[in-house]
Amino acid sequence: MNQEAFEQAKMKVLLKQHEQHGFGTLQEKTVHAVMKLYYEPDIDYHEVPIEGYIADIYTGNHIIEIQNGNFNRLRNKLDAFLPLYPVTVVLPIPHFRWIIYMDEESGELSARRKAPVTGSIYSAFPELYKIKNYLTHPNLSFAFPLIDMDEYRLLQSRGRGKRRKGSRYDRMPLSLYDEILLERPEDFIQVIPYELEEPFTVKEFAKAAHIKRELAQVTLHILYSMKLVNRPGKRGREYLYEVVAE
Repeated sequence: MNQEAFEQAKMKVLLKQHEQHGFGTLQEKTVHAVMKLYYEPDIDYHEVPIEGYIADIYTGNHIIEIQNGNFNRLRNKLDAFLPLYPVTVVLPIPHFRWIIYMDEESGELSARRKAPVTGSIYSAFPELYKIKNYLTHPNLSFAFPLIDMDEYRLLQSRGRGKRRKGSRYDRMPLSLYDEILLERPEDFIQVIPYELEEPFTVKEFAKAAHIKRELAQVTLHILYSMKLVNRPGKRGREYLYEVVAE
């Protein structure tokens, strides 16, 4: 994690937005633009045609793809890139997030409201599920920057109870909280809480990781498909899980 590089990338994007007369005027979303400059400050390596696709970053021997989600769309690129190059997929994860609503007509901004959910490495697993068949490829690695950010939404209406409704307009990165690198399949084991005693159930995993059961199920499903954990039996109706010995 390089806080100085993150701040430099953020300021370059903000200055460019200022030159283009305002927030949200870039052709790409702000977090995506900041991450591209964070991982490769030289823009000559950005947006490079490779094998019929455009790589976000191509250094000559390494491809970096920055995704804000929609990993379904990533599969065709991985099919083209992985046989030829090491590929790092970057998924920025909102850590602390504040919601701000924008009135599209007046430009008025609401007060900042902190979102109730704190992002973590586990937030990536619903997206990883979409490419689970690629996760053990030796040329594939991942970077998950945890970013504190403001999320701007265009105010559309108020639902029941006068709750605001709106579509996401853009996200403004504030600071880099952490950066998690998974450079080989075995690194995925680090998502299992150290203090969790084996064998464990989905419920026990969820409690130790401080996540919802549904997210724990997805995470363990992926680890099981990668053969990083196995199921030695059941406790009642629930499967038991344990780490596969190296």
